Amino acid sequence: MRRNGWRWIPYQLADLWQRVFTPSTHAGESCGPGAEFSMAALAARPNLRVLKVVDIHARETIDDVRAFQPHVGLSLAAPILRRELFAIPAVGTVNLHKGKVPDYRGMPPAFWELWNDEESVGCTVHWVDDRLDTGEVAAETVVEREKYSTFRGLQLRLDEIGVELMRHVIGEIFKGMRPATPQRPGGRTYRKPTLAQMAALNDKLLALQPERAALARRVAKSVLSIGSRLIWRAGVHALVGPRITVLLYHRVSDAVRDNLTVGTEQFERQMALLRRHCRVLSIEEVLASQTIERSSRPLVCVTFDDGYLDNYINAVPSLLRHEIPAAFFVSTGIVNSNNRFPHDIRRGNPVIPMMQWEHLREMHSAGFTIGSHTVNHIDCALEPVDVVSDELDRSLADLRRELGVKECIFAYPYGGKQHMTPERLEMVKRAGYSGCLAAYGGTNLRGVERFNVLRRGINWAFSDQAFLFECVGLV
Repeated sequence: MRRNGWRWIPYQLADLWQRVFTPSTHAGESCGPGAEFSMAALAARPNLRVLKVVDIHARETIDDVRAFQPHVGLSLAAPILRRELFAIPAVGTVNLHKGKVPDYRGMPPAFWELWNDEESVGCTVHWVDDRLDTGEVAAETVVEREKYSTFRGLQLRLDEIGVELMRHVIGEIFKGMRPATPQRPGGRTYRKPTLAQMAALNDKLLALQPERAALARRVAKSVLSIGSRLIWRAGVHALVGPRITVLLYHRVSDAVRDNLTVGTEQFERQMALLRRHCRVLSIEEVLASQTIERSSRPLVCVTFDDGYLDNYINAVPSLLRHEIPAAFFVSTGIVNSNNRFPHDIRRGNPVIPMMQWEHLREMHSAGFTIGSHTVNHIDCALEPVDVVSDELDRSLADLRRELGVKECIFAYPYGGKQHMTPERLEMVKRAGYSGCLAAYGGTNLRGVERFNVLRRGINWAFSDQAFLFECVGLV
């Protein structure tokens, strides 16, 4: 109370509510991408032993670690370590610090850099010594701050950068090296901010975001969303036609806020909401649903169009973390190239990096579905028959050659009713695709038309409540 003032009371009450009343996630039901990295799955591996301890510095803990005779120690989100523990490994212990040393020692990641209006946030792996974050640097890098970066969004990015940095350092150590550069003199150590400082930074970052809808409209949408989910759980799902909502994303980035983009933190929240409140299906399960079963939780599927690199950088980590299956429909002539989408050129967008085949291979190996979005993002209804036929055949051949895709699904570019005709849809079927996805809104009721799967677009303007209302798919 002395440090945080009146804010401490609602903060503690909110924390208590979260712990007691927030429904648990349904991760135990998932076998989606990322399930192999759950604690239960890792503990079940024969080459791993997991010790759960109350006190990391207790004598029995120290004895267990010493008996293991570790070569190197890894400190990840650990409390401050004492020498009796961090000095046990033969070559020492390395710590992942999500900040630039020596200027930003301490905690929390990204906060004080944003507080000080820095243009980038550092990430460091350093050797642990007797003081806080002062050991020799094994590797370091920076994450550039984007126009609409948020505190949590930067932390999520640092999580992924930190994983790669730690993997690099461990690789060097096991090659027999010990990368170590002394820190320069000086620097500063930060402590946890007060609740007033956290509120001030939040207000500062919110002021940089574009305006959403008017407050009255946002409140009305929230009430509508909460009400629809309450009546759904109360039994409305048994009275209305069963349905599947297929969500459509394009970009996950804090560089822009437009109708094709959601923010990094926003997407993370949305995937957590899906896992908590919905039953998430793969696109293959959707296509197999000739008759949709009733469910007390909304049935939802996640898809992406185009193939932007931020899908791999920002979306895939969240999907893996929450074990969400997803499908990515890519224009095979634009991935792995410097070509640009026609809609980006018309909008005057700068060059936006695209995924490469190596990214798509990794995603496909992880269990994500990769499908076709033509070769050059053409309008299938307007282009000549021979052009459409060539695009369908070449895109399918590209995916089979590069990824070994067998059953391939097609999502036609632009996605409006006017962008596909019955004649061109027959061409999609003859080319060998197993399904076709549209993008003009709507929810799939009672059954799914394999060659006219309806999808709802999601962008940055959706609040969490509005997003959940889309998932229910009542209108």
